[in-house]
Amino acid sequence: MLYPFHTGRRDPFALMQSLLGDLNRATPTRTAQPSFPAINVWQGDDAVAITAELPGVDPGDIDISVKDNVLTLSGESKVPDVPEGSRWHRNERRYGKFTRALHLPFAASDDKVEARMANGVLRIVIGRPDEDKPKKIEIKAA
Repeated sequence: MLYPFHTGRRDPFALMQSLLGDLNRATPTRTAQPSFPAINVWQGDDAVAITAELPGVDPGDIDISVKDNVLTLSGESKVPDVPEGSRWHRNERRYGKFTRALHLPFAASDDKVEARMANGVLRIVIGRPDEDKPKKIEIKAA
């Protein structure tokens, strides 16, 4: 076998490119499973909003709790009923129990949490406590 540095031309990067190619082929393209459910989190002045993708999950199978500055989202995505004698051709969606815990930027109380589900997307809004909101300091004339 001829190696890239034996080609007659002196390309100082040929060996490095060959080694990188070998490394890329040996490294699996997917190293870890993504977390389920997929979530987005953003913060405004008065609240934090979280959206979670939960297609096919019944809202009654979801538990949401808040303690101090941790929001916990847990539940179960159930395997759909398939007629007897049928077989899967492709099964990419995840099923089973799930739990996600998110650290919030402030301590929250459950009376300031609102959750709604529409089209398989859960939206949770957590209001910031009044005592935690930034206060504007008035400057007095001397």
